[in-house]
Amino acid sequence: MNKLLKCAFWSNLCVGAAIQILDILLYACGLNCCSALTLNQNAHFKTASAKNHQFRLWQIKGVALFLAGVGLMVSGCSQESPVETTIVVTQPPAPAYAGTIVAVGDSLTAGLGVAEEQAYPAQLARRLQAEGYNYQVINAGVSGETSSGALSRIEWVISSLRPDIVILETGANDGLRGLDPDLLKTNLDRLASSLTTRNIQVILAGMLMLPNLGPDYTRSFSEIYPKIAQKHGVVFIPFFLDGVAGEPHLNQPDRLHPTADGYTRIVETVYPYVVRAIERHKAK
Repeated sequence: MNKLLKCAFWSNLCVGAAIQILDILLYACGLNCCSALTLNQNAHFKTASAKNHQFRLWQIKGVALFLAGVGLMVSGCSQESPVETTIVVTQPPAPAYAGTIVAVGDSLTAGLGVAEEQAYPAQLARRLQAEGYNYQVINAGVSGETSSGALSRIEWVISSLRPDIVILETGANDGLRGLDPDLLKTNLDRLASSLTTRNIQVILAGMLMLPNLGPDYTRSFSEIYPKIAQKHGVVFIPFFLDGVAGEPHLNQPDRLHPTADGYTRIVETVYPYVVRAIERHKAK
């Protein structure tokens, strides 16, 4: 109990005691006076009893005032003003990253079907930190997105997330929907141009298409990625799903989306290309 609390405690105790004693003495005095008035009927004794009663009241008042005064003295025992206890919550400083990597893509980037921390951007971030690369990795994947969708939001990605490096994985949904390969080529060209003209390092993730769309379509589709990479001089991953596509134990039941282990394998594929982009970023 601190000093102020002690003073308040003794003050309340003294005042309370004064009130209790006053009540007890008043009650006792009243009983004595009533008995005296009943047993003695002469006027002289009545007058004496009244005077004695009045004297006792003054005694009682004196005792009560004394105790109340003690309480007030105790309450004023400290002239110190109350000190407010201020709890200062300090936030740890935000880590000073050497750069920001933004993973732009569809459900293969977003991590459809697995926990966020198991999607490849999160696993990549842990791998980079473990290897001493202090870069943050932001998952900007949108499930179901086509290359046209990626192009429509790339300006927002640049202005809001301010990336130093972008891993661009898009086009799989274009192929699954049988969209014109020329549209994919145009969109990738514009995406790469928007990023490189702002001195953002680009890692273009190559994609292959299922053979059931016919050999002409699959060939045209696969040729787009290396041509765009060569034109803009960006880091190129030949096949994003290398070692994962077609492997049942690394894919979910739909056979299209990787499991957590599948994403670990993707990080193995992507990691050396990310390191190459980091070296380019450092050399700027």
